[in-house]
Amino acid sequence: MTNVLIIGGGPGGYEAALVARQLGADVTVVDRDGLGGSAVLTDVVPSKGLISVAEVLTRFRESERLGIDTNSTITVDLAEANARLLRLAAAQSADIHGRLEREGVTILRGTGTLLSDRMVSVTTASGEQTLEADVILLSTGARPRLLDTAQPDGHRILTWEQLYDLTEIPQHLIVVGSGVTGAEFASAYHALGSNVTLVSSRDHVLPGQDPDAAQVIEDVFVRRGISVMSSARASSVTATETGVVVTLSDGRVVEGSHCLMAVGSLPNTESLGLEAAGVATSDAGFITVDRVSRTSARGIYAAGDCTGVLMLASTAAMQGRIAMWHALGDAVNPLDLGTVAANIFTDPEIASVGVTQAQIDSGEIEADVVMLPLKTNARAKMQEIEDGFIKLYCLPTNHTVVGGVIVAPRASELIYAVALAVTHRLTAEDLASTFTVYPSLSGSIAEAARRLH
Repeated sequence: MTNVLIIGGGPGGYEAALVARQLGADVTVVDRDGLGGSAVLTDVVPSKGLISVAEVLTRFRESERLGIDTNSTITVDLAEANARLLRLAAAQSADIHGRLEREGVTILRGTGTLLSDRMVSVTTASGEQTLEADVILLSTGARPRLLDTAQPDGHRILTWEQLYDLTEIPQHLIVVGSGVTGAEFASAYHALGSNVTLVSSRDHVLPGQDPDAAQVIEDVFVRRGISVMSSARASSVTATETGVVVTLSDGRVVEGSHCLMAVGSLPNTESLGLEAAGVATSDAGFITVDRVSRTSARGIYAAGDCTGVLMLASTAAMQGRIAMWHALGDAVNPLDLGTVAANIFTDPEIASVGVTQAQIDSGEIEADVVMLPLKTNARAKMQEIEDGFIKLYCLPTNHTVVGGVIVAPRASELIYAVALAVTHRLTAEDLASTFTVYPSLSGSIAEAARRLH
């Protein structure tokens, strides 16, 4: 029987454990903080839960156009909302723990350090032991990046992992960083009732995302009253008795009640003993892997945020599965980043898959493009949805769908049809000739495909 040792119980780790057990391996998972990792405990599950609360508030406040009386006051008990989110996260972690135990996985609460490409030192509350494994998977995740001049105190200056300790809505939240995390929390906390200032070091929010989608989100932010400070880099954040002071590199000062630092992530790889085992990393400390999750050391694989490969829970899980399929001799398809569907949980959401607008604009890929405003859709009119669009890309030669972007409420659900088309190389005609419900937002996907035809 093959011995598999997994360090880290996040999506990459626990999904790998399930596959390895399915293939008959003896599996041990060494986990430090709780199964599910940051995705379940401090990031994806609680943050998207909070965003769901904000979504309800936004729909209520904007429902007057539907003929609904919105004169009554609606507020959020943030202490109870956050307590509920943490209960949900803990329950999800417990479900994962129970599933792994039922499948026969050994779970050790502690940390692991590589001694070689086959040996791992495991430290738990009961002491230290050395374990030998035929296959090792590293899935230790990442943590919020910190600035020396803006150290979180868990009270006024916060990382996204510390937001759930808040018991009252911040009067004025300054969000430093306009990437995915910063934009999501700026959107959510404004809906919850905070005055929000978003400090962006770039000239627009969501740099690196589809420019048309990013422009829609920035326009919505400004219309709803979020203050967006473009080309503004924070040089320091200082807590006072009553709030925070954010000093920008150009000398300007912004004062608020709280500050959220959302300036990227760092991999949890420092104490893994990578050098001793011959595991190579990038200059930023991320573990280098190939498309089947192999590291530079024989028999050692890596998955998830510690690799820096599309830092998404879905990508981590797939990397973990692929690692075990490859290591244990099952059929495997290498990771294809061109088929990964991603979503940004702002309001409205941005979902994307496949080829990007930047690749087309640079001439890297030649593709036909159709962008259909969502406000022309009958269902959108019924729901008073005015912001958003469907964008599809197809090859000019054979009309194969190679990518798409959707900006809409619940775009995360709508993108699945486009992801299926990209993954299975369907044509615009295939999408156009598929029945959709009328009226439905998904009908605009078929309409965009018909326009491509």
